[in-house]
Amino acid sequence: MKIPLEVRREGLYCCPGQFYIDAWKPVPLSIITHAHGDHAYRGHQHYIASKDSKDLLLHRLGSHISLQVLSYGEKIKIKDCWVSLHPAGHILGSSQIRIETSSTVTVISGDYKRALDPTCQPFETLECDIFVTESTFGLPIYRWQDSLGIAKEMFEWWEQNKANNHPSIIYSYSLGKAQRILSLLKSFTDQPAYLHGAMIPLTKIYAEKRIEMLPFIACSEQPKGYTFSKDLILAPPSAAGSPWLKRFPHFRAAAASGWMLVRGARKRKGMDQGFVLSDHADWEGLIQTIKQSQAKVVLTTHGNTDVLAKYLREQLHVDARELRGLDVLEEEID
Repeated sequence: MKIPLEVRREGLYCCPGQFYIDAWKPVPLSIITHAHGDHAYRGHQHYIASKDSKDLLLHRLGSHISLQVLSYGEKIKIKDCWVSLHPAGHILGSSQIRIETSSTVTVISGDYKRALDPTCQPFETLECDIFVTESTFGLPIYRWQDSLGIAKEMFEWWEQNKANNHPSIIYSYSLGKAQRILSLLKSFTDQPAYLHGAMIPLTKIYAEKRIEMLPFIACSEQPKGYTFSKDLILAPPSAAGSPWLKRFPHFRAAAASGWMLVRGARKRKGMDQGFVLSDHADWEGLIQTIKQSQAKVVLTTHGNTDVLAKYLREQLHVDARELRGLDVLEEEID
């Protein structure tokens, strides 16, 4: 089976369509799976992305970009391909890219998850001949608990800190993770949460799309001397150890990330608590998705590519290969 993709210095290239997917160097046309900065780069002549990604991309890349948006499932012809975008369940607007030629159907997953997330459309199962799957957490040790159960743990931790007059700071990625936490916590409380300034514009975009979340307030809106002693604060990981933290005397700190499953990761980051909440598929989610794709060829990217590909070959007897050259730096913490 001829694979219609190749890795070039600019990124992943679709040969019959003459376009790139999440290119990291300037190209004439890049289809963007989602608005995280390690997938949506500046400088392309033209972008294609999902309709739900539009406001996020314009905020991050600038209102001047040439951007064409598609509804999920809408097909367009690009050279010798029919292309459509489908929900990936990673963050708001995240997409799988389906590429159909006269001989094959290829699906590029982008980043995806199968767990509950009220802030974005759930992952859509697609059958294909060739499936390109991320493998960020492609090890059998990574198995996620119920998302609402994790949110309950967050709420109880916050309540415990509140009783002892400790501000509760949860470090989480500013796009996708923070809004998911605010949405999941709404099942347990209506108390407002305070946000680091970097999170406010992105969270407002979610709110404008009528996604239900806790009320949120910028930390900067409180007067000098306010101690936040009973409050929940969400901040990006880059805020850890910064002078910004002086506003929160005697705070307790936690991180929300799939990496928190490994106890050593929490200790290295100096956290009081770790909440295992990831926006990527766990091991079971990866295997389930690959089986449901019924793909004859599976290409693994981003993460534990070798372990996942070997398992697929030996245990599922799938033609699985590593798609080398796409392991770029992942953003912050996930």
